[in-house]
Amino acid sequence: MPVRIARRLAGFLATLFAASFVIFVAVYAAPGDPAVFLAGGRDKLTPERLAAVRAQYHLDEPLVVQYGRWLGDSLHFDLGRSFQYSDQVADLIAARLPTTVQLVAYATLLFVVLGVGAGILAAVREGSWVDSAVVGTTTLAASVPSFVAAIALVSLFGVRLGWFPVTGSGTGFAGTLHHLTLPALSLALGALAVISRVTRQAMADAAASDHVEAARASGIPERNIVRRHVLRNALGPIITMCGLVAAGMFAGTVVVETAFGISGIGSLLVGAINAHDFPVAQAVLLLMVTGYVLVTTVVDLVHPLLDPRVRKARTA
Repeated sequence: MPVRIARRLAGFLATLFAASFVIFVAVYAAPGDPAVFLAGGRDKLTPERLAAVRAQYHLDEPLVVQYGRWLGDSLHFDLGRSFQYSDQVADLIAARLPTTVQLVAYATLLFVVLGVGAGILAAVREGSWVDSAVVGTTTLAASVPSFVAAIALVSLFGVRLGWFPVTGSGTGFAGTLHHLTLPALSLALGALAVISRVTRQAMADAAASDHVEAARASGIPERNIVRRHVLRNALGPIITMCGLVAAGMFAGTVVVETAFGISGIGSLLVGAINAHDFPVAQAVLLLMVTGYVLVTTVVDLVHPLLDPRVRKARTA
């Protein structure tokens, strides 16, 4: 186990290093010159002013030197200063990150409870109209993009029925829960469909195993067989997929937060890209990649603990 942890940690650091370089280069390769924005626009632009701005923000240095400077500062949790807001990037992220975490946590709770529940129901009633209804509904949910789901939910539950607010994140536990219900639901719909399918297939595979057939032959009640043998053996792939989907949800917040006017890191990233605010865009993208790689690494380490068959296969 210590060797596996060391290997995963090394892979985690190597992935982050490669991702950070790709993020830095990709942001600077985007159209537009940040020095023009920092100089106050083209109307106030002079060659002297442009050169001074480039020197002030180290934009006149080679790209590799800029990357090394940025990486070294990031390792010391110095993410630079925003071009647009003139504030520390770390402060901007710290102010908006809790809202995004709450949104992702709420969406994760929805797709885990509803997705796993629907998958279990479809697996238990395999071949019935319930199974067909679950498969059809989840297929429809998976085919609807999050921004289309957001518009539909706002139109129905926000405008016509007036049950939920359509902008902001609210204050207090009840207010936050009320404001984030529609955004979380629109973010969770596609994930709900994926988890439902994975749960149904994992339980179908577990139900076809020999020890389950032996349990049925011995007269054990079907409810106990499903709970103790089928669902327990299917937990490995279900939890793994739940972790991977939850990790990828941070990227999905870009669309949802913009649609619902939520001040999270997703909307912060959109504003930074539109304003050529490179330090903010780089920091947010790096944070999203770090969160995804961290969660996937943890899931990879936990999976053998959930499924002894995987642990035996890796030690064989």
